[in-house]
Amino acid sequence: MPFEDELGDALHRTGAVIRPADRPALVEGGLNRGRRKVALRRAAVTGGALALVVVGLAGTYATGVLGERGGGGKGSVASAGEVPHLAVEKTDGAVTAEEMIDALKALLPKGDVVHEGGRGSSKVEQSMPYAVVVFDDGKGEAQISLGLNTVEPDGDMADDYVTCPSEALVDHDSCTAETLADGSRFMLIKGFVYGRGEGAKQWRASMVTPQGVLVDASEYDSPVEKGGEITRSAPPLTAEQMKSLVTDASWQPLMEEFRAEARNPPAADARPGEPSGEDVTRTLTQLLPKGLEVTDEGGDAGYGFVVVDDGKGRSFVQINVQPGMSDLSSHFADASELPDGTRVLESQESDPDAKGGAGTVGWTVDTLRPDGFRVVIMAFNAPGQGKDASRERPALTMEQLRAVALDKKWLTLG
Repeated sequence: MPFEDELGDALHRTGAVIRPADRPALVEGGLNRGRRKVALRRAAVTGGALALVVVGLAGTYATGVLGERGGGGKGSVASAGEVPHLAVEKTDGAVTAEEMIDALKALLPKGDVVHEGGRGSSKVEQSMPYAVVVFDDGKGEAQISLGLNTVEPDGDMADDYVTCPSEALVDHDSCTAETLADGSRFMLIKGFVYGRGEGAKQWRASMVTPQGVLVDASEYDSPVEKGGEITRSAPPLTAEQMKSLVTDASWQPLMEEFRAEARNPPAADARPGEPSGEDVTRTLTQLLPKGLEVTDEGGDAGYGFVVVDDGKGRSFVQINVQPGMSDLSSHFADASELPDGTRVLESQESDPDAKGGAGTVGWTVDTLRPDGFRVVIMAFNAPGQGKDASRERPALTMEQLRAVALDKKWLTLG
């Protein structure tokens, strides 16, 4: 299974992310089309989800490089209640599960490994190698996982792994990013699988080398990522230990073996015709009604967001711009149809990102043109994903959201 799918499924258990309290109406039909966007990956770390192509750190960063599938479409590597059944899966690649597990265990501080599992690389499935253990230092059992993958070192995907997310997208306690002496880029983020005060904490360390090898590790304050008992006040490894774990030279031989056998180049960051995050965010800002102050903004291929304030409180607004989405026609079966054949769905709902922000509502306008060009926009009455309401209703009305989504400026991007 390609890493994009494997890690997307896996990390999207989280967050990132991302995952991402997914919004079925927005994620349905493969909003990300096999791509793990930054928000999706980040969703993994915080356990939340970005409403559109994003799902939050817990969804994107949710599982690090591990997925709910232990590889090859098999069962969860460490689903709730399944810790004793972590498997060591045999594969046909250059890097074995045993090598990954032994390397991970050798780098852990004093304590006991009470369960272990992993998977090697595969030339057939082109999957990534990883290891996962349940570790006890005397203060409670905790899951620690680490995996390897290849990415385009200067691409958006690599940037997403080592760039701290906006707090509007991913709720987290802290995040640091730096460039190391050898040119590798590193990030450490302390977040949550589901959200603040709900479920496990997740601390994640990621490094991308100049050669395009990703080392990605996550640790939790529970022996399982989701649904398990919280066994300690914090994950076992300190920030310094997590950095040492992913940057240790002992990974170098395995990284080289894995990189050498990777047959295909990393997947493109954007789909054909998909606009850049910069273009999406700039256009969204241009189309906003007057009287709104933009306090935060960002984007990724096909995705953009802003946090706006009209003097009555901050409001999070996000948008996806996606060509080639004709296969979502069934999703628009009950939509209204404009004279040019564009179909439009509108909705208003509570807890729109399923992340439990108190009093939150989300208003969505989803449009699909006859040629499959889709624009879907959502506004919250909160300053970000999983945040409590900061105002009674979103800063944009349904009419204003509709006007933005249907504006012909989107057709000029890509």
